[in-house]
Amino acid sequence: MKTLVTILFSVIVFTSTAQLTELPEKEIPKEYGYIVKIGKKSPDFSMQLTDGTLIKRSSLKGKVVMLQFTASWCGVCRKEMPHIEKDIWQKHKSNKDFALYGVDLKEPLDRVVKFGKDIGITYPLALDLDGGIFYSFAAQNAGVTRNIIIDKTGKIVYMTRLFNMEEFNEMKQVIDFLLQNS
Repeated sequence: MKTLVTILFSVIVFTSTAQLTELPEKEIPKEYGYIVKIGKKSPDFSMQLTDGTLIKRSSLKGKVVMLQFTASWCGVCRKEMPHIEKDIWQKHKSNKDFALYGVDLKEPLDRVVKFGKDIGITYPLALDLDGGIFYSFAAQNAGVTRNIIIDKTGKIVYMTRLFNMEEFNEMKQVIDFLLQNS
């Protein structure tokens, strides 16, 4: 029995630490509420960060981009964001080929700034006051907790919904892969 447990543990550790050799083919369930597809070009968007900086999708070409859709009232977002801060932002924030933005759905500047401070994140937050950015990726009434990974050419390569640690870990591997192999 002890040998079986050791073997299973080794398989789990190897699987969770193995690096990707190619991007995973992922079928996005319809209930995720996306209106975009993996492999297609990202919709164009522009957004204002909480510090007033304006970011346009076109200015991000040549970077691996992570859009993390969030809101202060979202409990799942609050659970996920510290993991994004620790496991993704802190690892890649100095990489000129990486950009991460939390895109806050329909909340005013003061609430978004307070939310970021309360959660303890340091990655940039953007305002999506009318939901225009969110609804260019997801259907009306779709839940807010989601991440979208866009490659250096502007193509959507990975999408998540809610916070699932297995999916989150795969997303981290996708980001690492894109930064190492493109």
